[in-house]
Amino acid sequence: MADGSIGLWTVPLAVLGGAIRVSTPFLFVSLGECITERSGRINLGLEGTLIMGAMGGYGVSYLTGSPWLGVVAAGLCGAALGGLHAAICGLPRVNDIAVGIALMLLGTGLAFYLGKPLIEPTAPRLPSIDFGWWSDIPQVRAALRINVLFLIGVALAPALVWALRTTRAGLIVRTAGESADAARAMGYSVNAIRMRATMFGGFLAGIGGSFLSLFYPGSWNEGLSSGQGITAVALVIFARWDPMLCFWASLLFGGAAALGPALQSVGVSQGYHLFNAAPYVLTLLIMIITCSPKRTLVGAPAELSITK
Repeated sequence: MADGSIGLWTVPLAVLGGAIRVSTPFLFVSLGECITERSGRINLGLEGTLIMGAMGGYGVSYLTGSPWLGVVAAGLCGAALGGLHAAICGLPRVNDIAVGIALMLLGTGLAFYLGKPLIEPTAPRLPSIDFGWWSDIPQVRAALRINVLFLIGVALAPALVWALRTTRAGLIVRTAGESADAARAMGYSVNAIRMRATMFGGFLAGIGGSFLSLFYPGSWNEGLSSGQGITAVALVIFARWDPMLCFWASLLFGGAAALGPALQSVGVSQGYHLFNAAPYVLTLLIMIITCSPKRTLVGAPAELSITK
């Protein structure tokens, strides 16, 4: 079948494929931040974590020849930054929002500095699964060429919902997020709970960064991230701190980001830059809607700093 035989169906197929690819970093960062915020702490440093994970994952993949070791290394970089964030925020009279911004700058600057030698070399990339093998249409096969990390993220979202609702660890995290006094009365250290939750969130954010450098777009450079980390925080608020809603919101953001390139692929060039701005417009609308003084932040943990 000829390449152009599907006509305008190229656009939804391109949006679908783009949504899957672009949403993967959003998915991992938002799931990690969801757990962090459910423990009562907000981490605005995830943009730096994402970039640091992308650099660390790419470097380890290049040095070892294994992209999966790169993914693990990216997660560990994110967990280290998350642990640093939690350790500082555990000190008296420290504002977690200010610390997050500082660590965002630290992570970004450190990644740019350490990643200078990695701009030219080519590291092994993560493989993809061809779910469109049954079709002879290139657009279908491209849309259904899916990376394993996306599938892991899809499985992780309901798993986190289950863990938060039914496991002892989930109950402890939720208790720390709703009432620090109640968690202390149960004999738990609130700082220790939030330390683990923030490190877990950083680990997932680092993995999201490895997707950027090891699969899509699949290289390391200083313009790799365009605000996915900080946007994911808005996404968590939009998703009302629900991991499954984070998954659907990530797909929505991914589809919005893929709209411009999809339209350009069928010859729509006018307003191209406007369509490329769709994710940022969507973020702005979400922040306006969710931060209205006439509405409460339904689902927000009571201990979260943005609710006080």
